[in-house]
Amino acid sequence: MANTKSAAKRARQTLKRSLRNRAVVTRLRTMQKTVGSGQTPGKEQIRALISAIDKAAKRGVIHENAANRRKARLNKALARPAK
Repeated sequence: MANTKSAAKRARQTLKRSLRNRAVVTRLRTMQKTVGSGQTPGKEQIRALISAIDKAAKRGVIHENAANRRKARLNKALARPAK
């Protein structure tokens, strides 16, 4: 338990942030699974996922380099011809 008022407040803030960040990361994972599943993903799906990745990186939910890596893999998959 926190010993000071400020530590208690920081604990509350951390809890709120972690819940919000977890929701964003879960949404990203779900979107990536739908894009990566079997059939060729639509350009709109990939564009929406890249936008969500950018927003998560801007807010600090995921690291900037991780966002760039994910976007590069998506663009590489998009450029690859369908089998």
